[in-house]
Amino acid sequence: MNIEKHLISLINDLCQISGVEVGQHFYWQLGGFQVHAQVLITSWVVIVLLSGLAFVTTRDLRTIPTGGQNFVEYVLEFIRDLTRTQIGEEEYRPWVPFIGTLFLFIFVSNWSGALFPWKIIQLPHGELAAPTNDINTTVALALLTSVAYFYAGLHKKGLSYFGRYIKPTPILLPINILEDFTKPLSLSFRLFGNILADELVVAVLISLVPLVVPIPMMFLGLFTSAIQALIFATLAAAYIGESMEGHH
Repeated sequence: MNIEKHLISLINDLCQISGVEVGQHFYWQLGGFQVHAQVLITSWVVIVLLSGLAFVTTRDLRTIPTGGQNFVEYVLEFIRDLTRTQIGEEEYRPWVPFIGTLFLFIFVSNWSGALFPWKIIQLPHGELAAPTNDINTTVALALLTSVAYFYAGLHKKGLSYFGRYIKPTPILLPINILEDFTKPLSLSFRLFGNILADELVVAVLISLVPLVVPIPMMFLGLFTSAIQALIFATLAAAYIGESMEGHH
Protein backbone atom coordinates (compact mmCIF):
# COMPACT_ATOMS: atom_id res chain seq x y z
CA MET A 1 0.00 0.00 0.00
CA ASN A 2 2.85 2.38 0.83
CA ILE A 3 4.38 1.78 -2.59
CA GLU A 4 1.04 2.43 -4.31
CA LYS A 5 0.55 5.67 -2.36
CA HIS A 6 4.08 6.74 -3.27
CA LEU A 7 3.46 6.05 -6.97
CA ILE A 8 0.16 7.96 -6.91
CA SER A 9 1.87 10.89 -5.19
CA LEU A 10 4.67 10.82 -7.75
CA ILE A 11 2.19 10.81 -10.66
CA ASN A 12 0.31 13.75 -9.14
CA ASP A 13 3.56 15.69 -8.77
CA LEU A 14 4.49 15.01 -12.39
CA CYS A 15 1.04 16.18 -13.53
CA GLN A 16 1.52 19.42 -11.61
CA ILE A 17 4.94 19.95 -13.19
CA SER A 18 3.49 19.37 -16.68
CA GLY A 19 1.04 22.20 -16.03
CA VAL A 20 3.76 24.75 -15.31
CA GLU A 21 3.89 27.54 -17.91
CA VAL A 22 6.27 30.39 -18.62
CA GLY A 23 4.33 33.64 -19.03
CA GLN A 24 0.70 33.89 -20.09
CA HIS A 25 -0.90 32.20 -23.08
CA PHE A 26 -4.05 32.81 -25.09
CA TYR A 27 -5.94 29.55 -25.63
CA TRP A 28 -8.62 28.36 -27.99
CA GLN A 29 -10.86 25.41 -27.24
CA LEU A 30 -11.11 23.20 -30.34
CA GLY A 31 -13.35 20.26 -29.61
CA GLY A 32 -11.88 18.60 -26.56
CA PHE A 33 -8.43 20.11 -27.05
CA GLN A 34 -6.90 23.31 -25.73
CA VAL A 35 -4.45 24.91 -28.18
CA HIS A 36 -2.15 27.95 -28.09
CA ALA A 37 -3.94 30.55 -30.18
CA GLN A 38 -0.81 32.72 -30.56
CA VAL A 39 1.07 29.95 -32.32
CA LEU A 40 -1.84 29.11 -34.62
CA ILE A 41 -2.36 32.76 -35.59
CA THR A 42 1.28 33.47 -36.41
CA SER A 43 1.77 30.09 -38.10
CA TRP A 44 -1.18 30.74 -40.41
CA VAL A 45 0.17 34.20 -41.20
CA VAL A 46 3.44 32.56 -42.29
CA ILE A 47 1.57 29.90 -44.31
CA VAL A 48 -0.55 32.56 -46.05
CA LEU A 49 2.57 34.60 -46.88
CA LEU A 50 4.34 31.60 -48.40
CA SER A 51 1.23 30.47 -50.29
CA GLY A 52 0.64 33.99 -51.60
CA LEU A 53 4.24 34.33 -52.74
CA ALA A 54 4.07 30.98 -54.53
CA PHE A 55 0.81 31.92 -56.25
CA VAL A 56 1.90 35.39 -57.36
CA THR A 57 5.30 34.32 -58.70
CA THR A 58 4.14 31.18 -60.52
CA ARG A 59 0.78 32.17 -62.04
CA ASP A 60 2.45 33.32 -65.27
CA LEU A 61 5.40 30.99 -65.82
CA ARG A 62 7.76 31.78 -68.66
CA THR A 63 10.58 29.91 -70.35
CA ILE A 64 12.96 32.76 -69.55
CA PRO A 65 12.20 33.68 -65.93
CA THR A 66 12.00 37.30 -64.83
CA GLY A 67 11.21 39.12 -61.59
CA GLY A 68 9.46 37.00 -58.98
CA GLN A 69 9.75 33.79 -60.98
CA ASN A 70 13.50 34.28 -61.18
CA PHE A 71 13.69 34.71 -57.39
CA VAL A 72 11.56 31.62 -56.68
CA GLU A 73 13.60 29.49 -59.08
CA TYR A 74 16.79 30.66 -57.36
CA VAL A 75 15.36 29.60 -53.97
CA LEU A 76 14.25 26.25 -55.43
CA GLU A 77 17.70 25.65 -56.89
CA PHE A 78 19.29 26.43 -53.51
CA ILE A 79 16.99 23.95 -51.72
CA ARG A 80 17.56 21.34 -54.43
CA ASP A 81 21.34 21.65 -54.09
CA LEU A 82 21.12 21.40 -50.30
CA THR A 83 18.97 18.25 -50.51
CA ARG A 84 21.16 16.67 -53.20
CA THR A 85 24.32 17.27 -51.15
CA GLN A 86 22.93 15.63 -48.01
CA ILE A 87 20.83 12.78 -49.44
CA GLY A 88 22.63 11.94 -52.67
CA GLU A 89 22.07 12.24 -56.40
CA GLU A 90 19.88 9.14 -56.77
CA GLU A 91 17.49 9.59 -53.83
CA TYR A 92 17.14 13.33 -53.29
CA ARG A 93 14.29 14.30 -55.66
CA PRO A 94 11.28 13.01 -53.64
CA TRP A 95 12.59 14.85 -50.56
CA VAL A 96 12.99 18.32 -52.07
CA PRO A 97 9.40 19.39 -51.18
CA PHE A 98 9.76 18.23 -47.56
CA ILE A 99 13.16 19.87 -46.97
CA GLY A 100 12.04 22.99 -48.83
CA THR A 101 8.89 23.29 -46.73
CA LEU A 102 10.90 22.96 -43.51
CA PHE A 103 13.45 25.54 -44.61
CA LEU A 104 10.95 28.12 -45.88
CA PHE A 105 8.57 27.80 -42.94
CA ILE A 106 11.36 28.15 -40.37
CA PHE A 107 13.07 30.94 -42.32
CA VAL A 108 9.92 33.06 -42.69
CA SER A 109 8.83 32.29 -39.10
CA ASN A 110 12.17 33.41 -37.71
CA TRP A 111 12.20 36.60 -39.76
CA SER A 112 8.60 37.37 -38.86
CA GLY A 113 9.61 37.53 -35.21
CA ALA A 114 12.26 40.13 -36.02
CA LEU A 115 10.42 42.20 -38.65
CA PHE A 116 6.70 42.04 -37.86
CA PRO A 117 5.31 44.38 -35.16
CA TRP A 118 3.44 41.54 -33.47
CA LYS A 119 3.20 43.36 -30.14
CA ILE A 120 0.84 46.05 -31.46
CA ILE A 121 -1.85 43.35 -31.76
CA GLN A 122 -3.46 43.06 -28.35
CA LEU A 123 -4.67 39.70 -27.04
CA PRO A 124 -6.67 38.89 -23.89
CA HIS A 125 -3.64 37.00 -22.59
CA GLY A 126 -0.04 36.79 -23.76
CA GLU A 127 1.32 38.30 -26.96
CA LEU A 128 2.10 37.26 -30.52
CA ALA A 129 5.61 36.21 -31.49
CA ALA A 130 7.40 34.07 -34.08
CA PRO A 131 5.96 30.53 -34.32
CA THR A 132 9.44 29.12 -33.70
CA ASN A 133 9.51 31.04 -30.41
CA ASP A 134 7.22 28.32 -29.03
CA ILE A 135 8.66 24.96 -28.02
CA ASN A 136 5.53 23.17 -29.33
CA THR A 137 6.29 24.31 -32.88
CA THR A 138 9.95 23.29 -32.83
CA VAL A 139 9.15 19.91 -31.25
CA ALA A 140 6.49 19.27 -33.92
CA LEU A 141 8.98 20.08 -36.70
CA ALA A 142 11.60 17.83 -35.09
CA LEU A 143 9.11 14.95 -34.76
CA LEU A 144 8.14 15.36 -38.42
CA THR A 145 11.82 15.01 -39.27
CA SER A 146 12.06 11.84 -37.17
CA VAL A 147 9.02 10.33 -38.88
CA ALA A 148 10.52 11.26 -42.26
CA TYR A 149 13.86 9.54 -41.72
CA PHE A 150 12.22 6.43 -40.25
CA TYR A 151 9.94 6.29 -43.28
CA ALA A 152 12.88 6.79 -45.65
CA GLY A 153 14.85 3.93 -44.09
CA LEU A 154 11.90 1.54 -43.90
CA HIS A 155 10.73 2.39 -47.43
CA LYS A 156 14.14 1.56 -48.89
CA LYS A 157 15.26 -1.36 -46.73
CA GLY A 158 12.15 -2.77 -45.14
CA LEU A 159 12.52 -4.34 -41.70
CA SER A 160 16.23 -4.84 -42.32
CA TYR A 161 16.53 -1.12 -41.58
CA PHE A 162 16.47 -1.95 -37.86
CA GLY A 163 19.65 -3.96 -38.31
CA ARG A 164 21.58 -0.69 -38.11
CA TYR A 165 20.95 -0.62 -34.36
CA ILE A 166 23.36 -3.53 -33.83
CA LYS A 167 26.05 -2.25 -36.19
CA PRO A 168 29.02 -2.29 -36.04
CA THR A 169 28.53 -4.33 -32.83
CA PRO A 170 25.46 -5.29 -30.72
CA ILE A 171 27.13 -3.61 -27.73
CA LEU A 172 26.16 -0.24 -29.26
CA LEU A 173 22.42 -1.10 -29.30
CA PRO A 174 21.50 1.18 -26.33
CA ILE A 175 23.54 4.08 -27.75
CA ASN A 176 22.01 3.68 -31.23
CA ILE A 177 18.50 3.68 -29.72
CA LEU A 178 19.32 6.71 -27.58
CA GLU A 179 20.53 8.51 -30.71
CA ASP A 180 17.02 8.41 -32.16
CA PHE A 181 15.75 10.26 -29.08
CA THR A 182 18.52 12.84 -29.00
CA LYS A 183 18.11 13.83 -32.66
CA PRO A 184 14.65 15.43 -32.30
CA LEU A 185 15.61 16.84 -28.90
CA SER A 186 18.68 18.60 -30.28
CA LEU A 187 16.78 19.84 -33.35
CA SER A 188 13.90 21.28 -31.35
CA PHE A 189 15.84 22.84 -28.47
CA ARG A 190 18.54 24.32 -30.69
CA LEU A 191 16.00 26.17 -32.82
CA PHE A 192 13.77 27.19 -29.90
CA GLY A 193 16.66 28.33 -27.70
CA ASN A 194 18.34 30.45 -30.36
CA ILE A 195 15.16 32.21 -31.48
CA LEU A 196 13.96 32.83 -27.92
CA ALA A 197 17.37 34.14 -26.83
CA ASP A 198 17.58 36.46 -29.83
CA GLU A 199 14.15 37.98 -29.18
CA LEU A 200 14.89 38.39 -25.46
CA VAL A 201 18.21 40.15 -26.14
CA VAL A 202 16.60 42.58 -28.59
CA ALA A 203 13.70 43.25 -26.18
CA VAL A 204 16.07 43.99 -23.28
CA LEU A 205 18.28 46.27 -25.40
CA ILE A 206 15.27 48.19 -26.69
CA SER A 207 14.09 48.76 -23.12
CA LEU A 208 17.54 49.94 -22.00
CA VAL A 209 18.89 51.79 -25.07
CA PRO A 210 15.92 52.32 -27.38
CA LEU A 211 17.60 54.23 -30.22
CA VAL A 212 20.99 53.09 -31.54
CA VAL A 213 22.21 49.82 -30.05
CA PRO A 214 19.21 47.53 -30.91
CA ILE A 215 19.49 48.18 -34.67
CA PRO A 216 22.74 46.23 -35.32
CA MET A 217 21.50 43.53 -32.95
CA MET A 218 18.33 43.20 -35.02
CA PHE A 219 20.40 42.78 -38.19
CA LEU A 220 22.49 40.16 -36.39
CA GLY A 221 19.23 38.47 -35.35
CA LEU A 222 18.09 38.30 -38.98
CA PHE A 223 21.39 36.65 -39.93
CA THR A 224 21.28 34.09 -37.10
CA SER A 225 17.61 33.37 -37.85
CA ALA A 226 18.49 32.51 -41.45
CA ILE A 227 21.39 30.34 -40.25
CA GLN A 228 19.10 28.44 -37.87
CA ALA A 229 16.69 27.65 -40.72
CA LEU A 230 19.59 26.43 -42.84
CA ILE A 231 20.98 24.28 -40.00
CA PHE A 232 17.61 22.66 -39.32
CA ALA A 233 16.98 21.86 -43.00
CA THR A 234 20.55 20.59 -43.50
CA LEU A 235 20.37 18.28 -40.48
CA ALA A 236 16.94 16.99 -41.50
CA ALA A 237 18.25 16.13 -44.97
CA ALA A 238 21.39 14.58 -43.46
CA TYR A 239 19.34 12.34 -41.16
CA ILE A 240 17.18 11.19 -44.08
CA GLY A 241 20.25 10.48 -46.20
CA GLU A 242 21.87 8.60 -43.30
CA SER A 243 18.83 6.38 -42.80
CA MET A 244 18.88 5.34 -46.45
CA GLU A 245 22.63 4.77 -46.62
CA GLY A 246 22.65 2.51 -43.59
CA HIS A 247 25.90 3.68 -42.04
CA HIS A 248 26.94 6.37 -39.57
